Amino acid sequence: MATQVDPNHYREWLTALLARLDRDRSQLKEEVLRPAGGEAGGGLSDVPLHLADLGSHVSEEDLSLDLVHNADETIGEIKAALARLDEGKFGRCERCHKPISKARLRAVPYARLCAGCARGKAPRSPPRNTYRQRGRRAGGQ
Repeated sequence: MATQVDPNHYREWLTALLARLDRDRSQLKEEVLRPAGGEAGGGLSDVPLHLADLGSHVSEEDLSLDLVHNADETIGEIKAALARLDEGKFGRCERCHKPISKARLRAVPYARLCAGCARGKAPRSPPRNTYRQRGRRAGGQ
């Protein structure tokens, strides 16, 4: 049975999510661009930060940059989902073309793939090379 998707509901939801992420991303970018230490950083003196404070600032800056990058990727996915809504392709898996379940769309409203295809997409780790496997290989040669 095909999953019935209410395009207006998802369009509103995705548009609101897009606006929120865009605001969050802008705020994060402002934090990343804010200088640290001294008068330029909003301090009362021109004394630079202590080395430990500078390390903390760099760590926070890296985290903020990662969050900005993640927000950029999610914003791209949301825009692609809105385009799929316009094209009438929203709610269908891009790999197997089956309907994406409502539960998955509630969890990830910009999902491109159904849960089954998304699981298959994840890279699998190679089988572990156990001692017993090595022994058999060595003994069989």
